[in-house]
Amino acid sequence: MPSLASFEGVFFDLDGTLADTAPDLVAAANRLLIAKNKLPMPYETLRPMASAGARGLIQKSFGINKDHPEFIALRDQFLSFYEEALLVHSKLYEGMEELLQRLEDEKLPWGIVTNKQERFTVPLTEQMGLMQRAHCVVSGDTTPFSKPHPEPILHAAKLAKVDPKKALYVGDDIRDIVSGKAAGMHTAAALYGYCGCDEPPHQWGADYQIQHPWELQQIIFAK
Repeated sequence: MPSLASFEGVFFDLDGTLADTAPDLVAAANRLLIAKNKLPMPYETLRPMASAGARGLIQKSFGINKDHPEFIALRDQFLSFYEEALLVHSKLYEGMEELLQRLEDEKLPWGIVTNKQERFTVPLTEQMGLMQRAHCVVSGDTTPFSKPHPEPILHAAKLAKVDPKKALYVGDDIRDIVSGKAAGMHTAAALYGYCGCDEPPHQWGADYQIQHPWELQQIIFAK
């Protein structure tokens, strides 16, 4: 039986798209605030910055950007805290396991393309049982470029042996959509994710906007 899928492959951003990792990222940020004799911040305040990783969380927590002289030291300590507790509360979004299982049942390749560094991506995806299932896992330092450059997504398509023009990329940040479009893929904005950038999702230019992972099944298996 031929596949009922509208695409030949599906690729996901990790943080805020495939998995809700904000609880552990925010915990690391608040641990850093406490270590610097500052009050922790509410989860709801820091959550939108989770997709931007250390840069976004430090900017929100300490009010400094990456050019500030203290940024690198804060970043390194944040990453050390995060590495110690990668998978305490992080988990797949509701409905995502069912989607991945259907992709696998239909023998439709799927992969992960994240800006998260390999030192965090590999242990996290391995512990979540995703590394063993995905056709490819591309981290922020796998190629010389990171999103919004298209190279990581193109690299993932090559590893999965999928024509980018016949694939879908799903992400919760404008750089995901920019990267996916530049790679020639169809794109879906995950509105259930963190969406922490200044531009509202309806301005990202995504082909689809989804409120819940369940909607991806309707998009992918639309035939």
